[in-house]
Amino acid sequence: MSLWLTGDADADHLLDTDPFALLTGMLLDQQVPMEAAFSGPKKLADRMGGLDPQRIADMDPDEFAALAAQPPGIHRFARSMAGRVQGLAHHVVDEYDGDASRIWTDGDPDAATVPRRLQGLPGFGEEKSRIFLALLGKQRGVTPAGWREAAAPFGEPGTTRSVADITDKASLLEVRATKKAIKAAARG
Repeated sequence: MSLWLTGDADADHLLDTDPFALLTGMLLDQQVPMEAAFSGPKKLADRMGGLDPQRIADMDPDEFAALAAQPPGIHRFARSMAGRVQGLAHHVVDEYDGDASRIWTDGDPDAATVPRRLQGLPGFGEEKSRIFLALLGKQRGVTPAGWREAAAPFGEPGTTRSVADITDKASLLEVRATKKAIKAAARG
């Protein structure tokens, strides 16, 4: 199944074929609409002629921040998020030899190891790690034993809670409505 996270065929194709792009999109998924966050990696790839973690890690931080902030920015807070993306690139290069997929494939990790590895990444807390594990399980076929429980509640089948459940425009709207209802219930 091909990913549908942005509504832009080229951006979705990059997310579908480049694990670092998918990880970067997840990193950017805060304080902006989901489809905007997941479009950020394509903006970087277009500006850099590709999305190479080593190249990003090696760039001068000010130069990379300027590239990220170039209109349209990769995020509402493009310069600060550029630092996080660069930190993510450093981690992927240093710990996984530049191959982001090794986070969920190295040593055939179990369902507890993948979220622990994700939480070791800059900008990935417990919830974001569980959402990303759910995305991997539901849409990428990464399903170590116990993954649904480790990703709970985002791993539950038939839900519309997170980016893990977005497969088209209709499901994007359903996820957005669910998030709005959860926020309203928390306020009420």
